[in-house]
Amino acid sequence: MLDYLAEHWWVLAVRGAAAIVFGLVAVLWPGITAVALATVFGVYALVDGVFAGWAATRAQESERPPLIWEAILGVVVGLVVLAWPLATVLVLTILLGLWAIVTGVFEILTAYRLRRDISGEWLYIFSGAVSVAFGLVIWIVPFGGAIAMSFAIGAYAIVFGAALIALSLRMRGYGRGSPLRSGPAQPGGTA
Repeated sequence: MLDYLAEHWWVLAVRGAAAIVFGLVAVLWPGITAVALATVFGVYALVDGVFAGWAATRAQESERPPLIWEAILGVVVGLVVLAWPLATVLVLTILLGLWAIVTGVFEILTAYRLRRDISGEWLYIFSGAVSVAFGLVIWIVPFGGAIAMSFAIGAYAIVFGAALIALSLRMRGYGRGSPLRSGPAQPGGTA
């Protein structure tokens, strides 16, 4: 999986950039209606699920399950939200919280699998932990309106996107021969 991530580092960068754009829209235009917010989130979850599915098709067979589940969840949640944009903020909150928690868990599992291959896997763990924490907060503390939810969603998406972009840059560096692997130093490099 490490070689795949290094070769296709840009997939993580695209996912991160999409999250940041989504987050900025939610923060800069907090007065948008719940229907517009649901539509934007539905598109984002669908795109994120498609990219996770694309990554799963390229990963080694033993490393596919977390990516497959992340892809299925993203596509299903995205399609459900897009099919019923008039869903209440409560339903959106439940779906968003579920998606964030499950996505975060699968990202943490992926990082756990990579821990022996690279140093700095904490970026993937961090993005997963942010996702899980956001999902739990959104379930525990229901927000009074679309404006508060827009700020919370936007802040989450910006932090999550920045963590994915940072990880993509580390993977890009690895692909160029940078010594990200943990363990003994290799000739001409550092540990």
